[in-house]
Amino acid sequence: MFYFLLKLYARFAVLIYCRKIVVNKPLFLDVDGPLLIAANHPNSFLDGIILTTIFKNGVYSLARGDVFKNKRINNFLRSIYLLPVYRTSEGVENLGHNYTTFAACQQVFQQNGIVIIFSEGRCVNEWHLRPLKKGTARLAISTWQKSLPLKVVPVGFNYSGFRNFGKVVHINVGEQMDTKTILEQPSEGRQLLMFNAQLEEQLKGLVYEIDKSDPKSVKQVFYPKKEVFKKVVLTLPALAGWLVHVPFYLTIKTIADKKFDNDHHDSVVTSLLTLGYPFYLTLLAALAGLIGGGIVALCCFILLPFTAWAYVQVK
Repeated sequence: MFYFLLKLYARFAVLIYCRKIVVNKPLFLDVDGPLLIAANHPNSFLDGIILTTIFKNGVYSLARGDVFKNKRINNFLRSIYLLPVYRTSEGVENLGHNYTTFAACQQVFQQNGIVIIFSEGRCVNEWHLRPLKKGTARLAISTWQKSLPLKVVPVGFNYSGFRNFGKVVHINVGEQMDTKTILEQPSEGRQLLMFNAQLEEQLKGLVYEIDKSDPKSVKQVFYPKKEVFKKVVLTLPALAGWLVHVPFYLTIKTIADKKFDNDHHDSVVTSLLTLGYPFYLTLLAALAGLIGGGIVALCCFILLPFTAWAYVQVK
């Protein structure tokens, strides 16, 4: 229950934080499992958050294993549909734990569930597909060998920017992987190679290749049309939204700039804004209530988020 309440609130937050989320195959968001989503990884845990919030069913995500060390944190993360995955950079001695994670994923698949795995392994803020690791292939093939009817679908995440508020997100969904051709290969090594070859071929068509020093191409891809009417209508509430929310946003951004000046910056900013906004909104509503009464305070809970959304649309 907590997961779905959190998902509902996160969906609301993401709709404010992102100017637009475009999915090339919207019906994909309604599919049932067993399903493994094999995705690129340009923007840390924001990738999983965005997909999870817009998907109809619950989605389990694989996250870096070192954050699961504390028992209480481990239990909490698992309760919100996160499972650990370990890389060599987190200690070779931990790699054996991945078999436990694979078993947990297969239990999800047995219940017709959905798992998202980031096949590049490591997050890098760029418009570029990096070499794929073998973890996705191993999970899929071991699941097929257990005679589970697992569907594997590639997904490409593309962002208009990685440190700007009010970004456009393009989520490109590919075709289901060809299970038969992969399992027909004569050895496990050849199966892994065939799987990654299929996955890479599809992801190359789903992930944009744009040079970081080419802002003109970014604008053409993500902002092909000027939305003049929307900007005219929303200008005044957008201005109010900026005035009201800029202290909160700049505080969060300053913290992230100092502590997370890396490829996790965008995800940290989004998470802190999402977690802190109810408190900030309550504070503003209480101040408004002291001045204008209870009705004014209640109106703040509707109007202020709207002005924040308006600013993102106009920005």
